[in-house]
Amino acid sequence: MKISPVEDLFSVINDTAVILQEELSLTFLEALAETGENIFQEAILQEEISELSRKRLKKSYESLTLARFSVEEIRKSFQLAILKGMKESVQPNHQMTPDAVGMLVGYLVNKFVTKPSYLLLDPAIGTGNLLTTVINQQEGKAIESIGIEIDDLLIKLAYINANLQQHPIQLYNQDSLEPLFIELADAVVSDLPVGYYPNDVRANDFQLKSEKGHSYAHHLFIEQSIKYTKEGGYLFFLIPNGLFESEEAPKLHEFLKEHVYIQAILQLPLTMFRHENAAKSVLILQKKGEQAKAPKQVLLATLPSLSNGHQVEKTLQKIDQWITENK
Repeated sequence: MKISPVEDLFSVINDTAVILQEELSLTFLEALAETGENIFQEAILQEEISELSRKRLKKSYESLTLARFSVEEIRKSFQLAILKGMKESVQPNHQMTPDAVGMLVGYLVNKFVTKPSYLLLDPAIGTGNLLTTVINQQEGKAIESIGIEIDDLLIKLAYINANLQQHPIQLYNQDSLEPLFIELADAVVSDLPVGYYPNDVRANDFQLKSEKGHSYAHHLFIEQSIKYTKEGGYLFFLIPNGLFESEEAPKLHEFLKEHVYIQAILQLPLTMFRHENAAKSVLILQKKGEQAKAPKQVLLATLPSLSNGHQVEKTLQKIDQWITENK
């Protein structure tokens, strides 16, 4: 049976990560970052490994020609390896945006952001999978991007991910809700981290802070993202379905009314999520500015199961028609 390029590359990444994991007593994800760096640098950078392991690694790496693979094949094989590692680790912040959702967001970015070159920001980049999925779909456009992530291991994996796919992404290892020393972005994509933000002192600087107790991190991320977006720029957020139903929702609604035009809310199929309370939607905003205007009506849609090609096609046609009429 012929194996696919993705499986072929995954097996090299996986096998070499396992060797480094055992040899250096690392977690699989840590070993994955190490082997990714070796592949990118075309060298074995770990000096403290045994001669036998060095020979095994060398043999695996020499069987690999990265130039044979497309950026999407590289992204998918690295993503498979990350998913394997995430099953082993139980950290709640180590979650990855499903591929079908990344593809949909990439499609939407392509439709809304029509500039031939622009700056794209992901303020919660994680391993870089959502951002690189989106970039890979913007054919014929010159895109620079910025990713911010507080988790040391995740940003290391994002760095490897960007290098292997040869994407120029500026990465910042910091709390995304602290002041950012970056250029304003033309567009933002983010799978919003949902939960409470522990730093009440910092939260005080935000309009969307909670009057009592910790503030919602996802509300603060929305405010921060809007702040670092150019006038007229677009923001694409993956949001919990109950975003506008919490006790803090009226304040969020007022804030959005003041700063942005809501373009669309697209509810993702419930079949994509294990539990209904984990279900998400795509929220599309445009920051107010001279060139920006409110749509005649907000695009509201519930997406069919993404395995139903015919229904998905019909929904995408509806989205295309709405964009034609409203832009």
